[in-house]
Amino acid sequence: MTMTSTIPTLTDPVLSGNAEVSAMKDNPLEKASGVYVTLHGHFYQPPRENPYLDTIERQPSALPFHDWNERINHECYRPNAFARILDNRGYLVEITNNFEYLSFNIGPTLMSWLETHHQDVYERILEADHKSCQRLNGHGNAIAQAYNHMILPLANQRDKYTQIRWGKQDFRHRFGREPEGMWLAETAIDYETVTALIDEGIRFTVLAPSQAESCRPLPTDAEPDPDWHEVGGSQIDPNRPYRCFIPDGRYLDIFFYDGPISRDMGFNDVLSSSQYLVGRLGQAIKGDHRNSQIVHAATDGETFGHHKRDTEKCLAYAFTQEFPRRGWTVSNYAHYLSLSPPTWEVVLKPVTAWSCSHGVDRWQADCGCGGGGSWHQKWRRPLRDSLDWLRDQLIPLFERKGSVFFSDPWRARDEYVSVILARSPETIDQFLQQHQVRPLSLEERIDALRLLEMERHALLMYTSCGWFFEEISRPEGVQILRYASRALELAAEVSGIQLETEFIHRLSLAPSNVETFKDGAEVYRQLVLPARIDFPQIAAHFAISSLFEKHPPQKQIYCYDATQIDYQKQQLGSQTLSVGQVNLTSRLLGETRHFVFAALHLGGWDFHCCIQLFDGRSTYAQLKTYLLDTFNQASVVQTVLAMSQAFGNQTFSLQHLFAEERYRIMQLLTAKTKTSLDQLYTQVYRDNYNILTAFQRDNLPVPQELQVAAEIALSHHCRLAIAGLEQSSGDLIGISNYLAELNAIAQEALHLRCQLNIPEVKQSLESQLWKLLIPILENDSPIDLALQTEQIAQIVEIGKRLNLNLSLAKVQERYYNCLQSVIFPNCSIKSADQSNCPWVASQICHLLNLGEVLQVDINRWLDCA
Repeated sequence: MTMTSTIPTLTDPVLSGNAEVSAMKDNPLEKASGVYVTLHGHFYQPPRENPYLDTIERQPSALPFHDWNERINHECYRPNAFARILDNRGYLVEITNNFEYLSFNIGPTLMSWLETHHQDVYERILEADHKSCQRLNGHGNAIAQAYNHMILPLANQRDKYTQIRWGKQDFRHRFGREPEGMWLAETAIDYETVTALIDEGIRFTVLAPSQAESCRPLPTDAEPDPDWHEVGGSQIDPNRPYRCFIPDGRYLDIFFYDGPISRDMGFNDVLSSSQYLVGRLGQAIKGDHRNSQIVHAATDGETFGHHKRDTEKCLAYAFTQEFPRRGWTVSNYAHYLSLSPPTWEVVLKPVTAWSCSHGVDRWQADCGCGGGGSWHQKWRRPLRDSLDWLRDQLIPLFERKGSVFFSDPWRARDEYVSVILARSPETIDQFLQQHQVRPLSLEERIDALRLLEMERHALLMYTSCGWFFEEISRPEGVQILRYASRALELAAEVSGIQLETEFIHRLSLAPSNVETFKDGAEVYRQLVLPARIDFPQIAAHFAISSLFEKHPPQKQIYCYDATQIDYQKQQLGSQTLSVGQVNLTSRLLGETRHFVFAALHLGGWDFHCCIQLFDGRSTYAQLKTYLLDTFNQASVVQTVLAMSQAFGNQTFSLQHLFAEERYRIMQLLTAKTKTSLDQLYTQVYRDNYNILTAFQRDNLPVPQELQVAAEIALSHHCRLAIAGLEQSSGDLIGISNYLAELNAIAQEALHLRCQLNIPEVKQSLESQLWKLLIPILENDSPIDLALQTEQIAQIVEIGKRLNLNLSLAKVQERYYNCLQSVIFPNCSIKSADQSNCPWVASQICHLLNLGEVLQVDINRWLDCA
């Protein structure tokens, strides 16, 4: 299925002369005419990064994924960037970039994460905006967002403007153009926010219909004072834009999304098929003979695939097939505004948001919104008051200390986003040269950056999610308190002022619903303070991990650069001692520390690590000799005493490692035990195989002990085969042998009704599919194309038999792109001219069989071939 449209465009070659002029008059892309459809997705994830490491740590609740960003990317962001249109067999017919047709905003913190972790999705989003600009007369689908989802009506004036300015700069940096519109967190708005948006050159925003109070036609010479219409009960007509004036005569244009359709998209089955969606949108079309109207809805972008699985497919088909078939123009807010400026004006309610019926009380009061049954939200107001108090304490500190370094501290804060977007020594140097009052010493540079990082965390601590749910001790509440904690720490480092005791006291007024915590102060003590990380802990991480891996001379540990200056390791039996020096530099602040360390592994889970600042080469040489000599005497007690004598009593253990590294080392420590158990269960399985098959033959319940032994043994056998397969890269015979072994294991597991827990096998087979496919499609001297395509088919079949649910997404996309760009235009079984076809005629059949294996429709090629 290809996108079809009855609407001509100026790029059609048939249009010329008078026909071109006529087409321009009728073309809804050039002149307001007919029905315009805009579906807006608010794509956003709260910042989840550890404030000290600037990275997201493992989140067990997101399993089988590393964290919730990864999970939602897999379920939503990537599927929309590569949306599938399938035929009735479930075969891939077309890949559509939904972002090319959706109006959307993506939170800056989410876009930053996508850029780092999923470049292909990130680039598809940018490409989609560029293509929508080309299609819609320079008006792209993307709109900006206030930076970190702060509720702007509750922010002070400076924070309002910084949030808007950071959001604009982030948008310019990514999309290469000025934003025309801006999405507000929770669509929360008041007239101060309207003024700030106008001051910053934002033309429009999108609100809920419940946020309008009254509206009327714009005054004209014929009707200079039209009547106002009360629309406070969500009665405003969403099929047109409105103009919202401030006292000085300036204005912000506003679209009020269709509330019922938006609710149906989020909570009903409207997205279960494109026909349902089209029918629901059709009900909103006004039959009052207006020249044009916009039918639009807005919802969380995560609805499309995460909250409602596979609904990105509904959107893809609707955008490319159903809407054009009805003559509806897929547009966005900026484009429609350019064709049909507001003819009505609106007055907003004083302070409102889309997810709270009490104004913005959800983010400051016990209003009941987002409640958890019998749980209260009395903690919201004290939490807000505590953060406001901290913010107000930091303001004079920032101004006073900042004026020592910056010509204009607040301007420096507004422009610090340029460093956040591309943090490097070069961007930091350039930023400081622009804003410093004089050349700064190294210590002054560090203090200047501390101040700006303090302010960054003081903004992040207002991320709206911290108040959204029912309890202060949820991860969202803990996260904003971690930002507050980091701001407090930086304030103390740069000024010596201690604000934490008073801050904790104020948090004690925030009652928790969880008896373990009692109040916000205990949440802070139990969940925030233990998560703090300092230089010695980074050094301990480096030292303990060095027992299990050889560090290169230089490496990055999250947002720290580590330079190994000296290192020596000795092992006696099950015990290992390492002694060394490491230099650590913070990438955020440029701060450097030089440490000496000693790490002792006593075996099992027992570690003893000591850290101290470097105190000269002579002192280090004596310490190193003393510790290694003591260790070589084979006395654990004496070695531990020697370490305590040399370093003092502060020690670090496995528990002090970062969660990610702790998990990795725990896996290494249990590997030997797991291997022993695998061998034990394999022997049990072999010894009792006949008994197992007898139970299965007679349809009798298999004893649990035997069933578990079979599943563990077959899983172990499967992992061994996969390890061999991974080492057989390029050896087609070896690959075939291991695939035959995997197929036999799959058959045996199926026969014995075993459920194998082998996620690593799934990942490996998906990787093997890619490795086998690329040489075929790039015609990179395939040794035996017939055998290679057969091996791909075998992997897909093995995945089915092992119930691995292999993802074919990336290999499908690669094959589909090759089909469209190379095979379809250049290769034909009918034409004698095959000069541009990379494959010989005998190979084309195998390529087409590959399409069947990967469930990609090849019928269009066969029709034309």
